[in-house]
Amino acid sequence: MSNHNRAEMRQAFDDAIRLTEKNRLTLRVPHGMKPVQNKRGMHYHYRPEIFLGLQGWTDFSFPRESFRLGPEEICVIPAGVPHGETVHAGAPDKPFRNLVCGFYNNTLSLHFAHEARPAKPDIEVIEFFDAPNLDVFLTLANSLAQTHSMHSPARDSVLKGLQLALLGLFRNIVETGTGQLNSDIGKVFQAKCLVREQFANSDLCVQHIAEVLGCSADYLSHLFHTETKERLTHYIQRIRVEGAILALETTKLTISEIAYASGFADPAYFARVFKQHKAMTPQEFRARIEAHRVQQEDQPKTVYYDRLDFTHGEPKPKGTGKMPKAS
Repeated sequence: MSNHNRAEMRQAFDDAIRLTEKNRLTLRVPHGMKPVQNKRGMHYHYRPEIFLGLQGWTDFSFPRESFRLGPEEICVIPAGVPHGETVHAGAPDKPFRNLVCGFYNNTLSLHFAHEARPAKPDIEVIEFFDAPNLDVFLTLANSLAQTHSMHSPARDSVLKGLQLALLGLFRNIVETGTGQLNSDIGKVFQAKCLVREQFANSDLCVQHIAEVLGCSADYLSHLFHTETKERLTHYIQRIRVEGAILALETTKLTISEIAYASGFADPAYFARVFKQHKAMTPQEFRARIEAHRVQQEDQPKTVYYDRLDFTHGEPKPKGTGKMPKAS
C-alpha cells in the first residue's frame, strides 16, 4: 500500500469519526438469522466483516433481506452471515469505492474495494496489521451488531460509543502500524492472509493471489515455497480443510454444503483432499466427533474451568485417585 493509499485510509476513518460524533454515520446490520448457511451466490466469513461506504453503492443481499450501503454509512456483517454484493458507481466521476475491514488470528486487514468488473467488487490495495488486541476489535464489532437489534432506552448512546471506539482503534492502527517485514516475506504473509480471507471462493488460485499482490505466479510460488517449505497450492488446500473442520464441528451443514462453503467446487474432490490431510473422510471425522460428544454427554459430570470431572459428587483432587475428606 502506497503512502497515498495510507493517507486516504486515515482520512476515511477521520471522516467517519466526525460523522459519528454528529450522529450522521448510519449503521446498517442485517437482521438476526441462522449463521453459517450455504446459499448459492453468497459467501460468509468466520469473523465479522465491516464495510465503510466511500463512493458509489453496494447492494447487499442476505437470505431474508437486502439493503443498499452508500457514502456516510457503515455496515457490520456478523460472523457466519451469508451475503452477496453487487456494486455501482455513484456518478461518472465517482467510481465505486469502499473501505473493508477483516479479522484473522492476531491480524486484521484493511483494503480498498473497487469495481473490478461490471457490478463486481474486488480488492484494489490491501494492508495487514499486527493486532495483539484483536479481541477488543472483535468485541466492539460483535457488540455493535448485537446492540443494533436492541430496543433499550440507551441504545443510540451505546451504539455511538461503540462506533467511536471501533473507528478510533482502526484510525490508530493505520497511523502506528509498522511494516517491519521485508518485501519478500511480506508477500508471503499477505498471500497467507488472502487465502484465509478468500478460501471460500472456489476461484481462488495462485494466479489470482499473484495478481492482487502485483507479481507473477511463478515468482510467488517459488518465494512461498522457499520461505515456508510448503507449496502455496497445498497451503490453500490446508486452509480450506481447516475451515471445513470448523464447520463439521460447529454446524449441521451437509458434507456437500461444507465442501462448497470451503471453496471446493466438487464435493467428491473435497472428500479426497480431506482424507489426504486428515487420514479419514469428512463423514468419518464428523461421526467421530458425534460419538465423542454423545459419550461425554451421557455421563454425569461437573464442568470446571480446566477440566471435566466424571465422578459423582465432589471431584477428585488432581493427581490422586481418592475422594477428598469431609472437613
